[in-house]
Formats: sequence, C-alpha cells, structure tokens
Amino acid sequence: MNMLIDELPTSVFVDGVSYKINTDYRISIMFEIMMFDPDLTDKQKLEKALILFYTDRVPENIEEAINKIMWFYKCGKDDNDTRKRKITAEHKRVYDYDHDDSYIYAAFLQQYGVDLQNEMLHWWKFKAMFRSLRDDIEFSKIMGYRSIKITSNMTKSQREFYTEMKRIHALPAPKREVDKVKKLEEVLLNGGDVASFLAGGS
Repeated sequence: MNMLIDELPTSVFVDGVSYKINTDYRISIMFEIMMFDPDLTDKQKLEKALILFYTDRVPENIEEAINKIMWFYKCGKDDNDTRKRKITAEHKRVYDYDHDDSYIYAAFLQQYGVDLQNEMLHWWKFKAMFRSLRDDIEFSKIMGYRSIKITSNMTKSQREFYTEMKRIHALPAPKREVDKVKKLEEVLLNGGDVASFLAGGS
C-alpha cells in the first residue's frame, strides 16, 4: 500500500469479511507499550490487542486477526524489507512512548504545529510524521545520543560528551532487570553467595 496514492485503511479483511479497526495513533502506541510490558503474558497481550484494535467485533480466526493487527501496526510494510532488517539489527531501541511522551508531544507541536492532545491522527500518518522529525528537534537529538556509537576515532571531549548524554537520556531498564539488580544488592548486603545468584541460584 502506498500512502501517496491509496486511501489509508480503516478496516481489514479476515477470511473475506471486513472488520473495522481502530486507527487512532493512541491505540497503536498503547499496543507497543503493552508489547514491552514484562508483567503481561503473551496470551494476555494478544487478548488485549484484539480488544484494542477491533472496535465492533473480534474475528473468529484469531491467528489471522492478529496477523492483520501486525500488518496495520507496521503500516502495511513488508517484514522482508532488507533495509529495515539491517536498521533493526544494528540499533537498539532509542525511544519509549512512556518515557519520552513530553518530548514527542513537544516535537510534533514544534515541527508540525500539531497538538497531539487535540488531534485524532491515523496511526500511519503519525508514524510518517514521527519518522520525519527534523534533526534539530530536541527529541531527535536525544534519539541520536542513545544510538550513537562511541569510538576511538572521536576526540576525548566528544567521547566524554556523548557518554554523558547517553547517561542523562538513557531509557529506564526493563522491570525484570531492575528487580534482578535489587535482588543482587540484597545478596551482597546479606553476605549471600553472589556466584550462585549470578549462575541462577537463589
């Protein structure tokens, strides 16, 4: 599908039947946040996704219904896009809709004059605008700090600057990593067996 010549989808076909789908950008943001939530099981995530996206009724063919959600979420683009695979492989996650909400809000307001509190944007429009934020926007700079690779070719001052920017703008660690650090601290404070803990012991 081509955004320049095709109308943006408001429904999907599952087993030949048209199902209305929620196109509001907020829904897909909620979906992405949910998919990174370690407290939800895969089953819970799928169940919630079906409720989020299918506004009238959920298709009986659940597998195909989920496939169509993913197609919509990925803005109709093919997973086999080699450029996209290369980008995904080389770069870690550089934004988080929860952590970066105020920066994203300000970025859209500054560049496009769009107040995301008052706009009902189709997800595909939102993503196109998100991907095209200018380099001089603060949020774009922050994503650049998170993704930049610090190398020996940089000057000492550059390495110090980017190291500090990475520290300041680092995304929060996943909850399970935070919990593991807390448990390690408890082991250290109580004189426990650190080697056993790191090896997976109690």
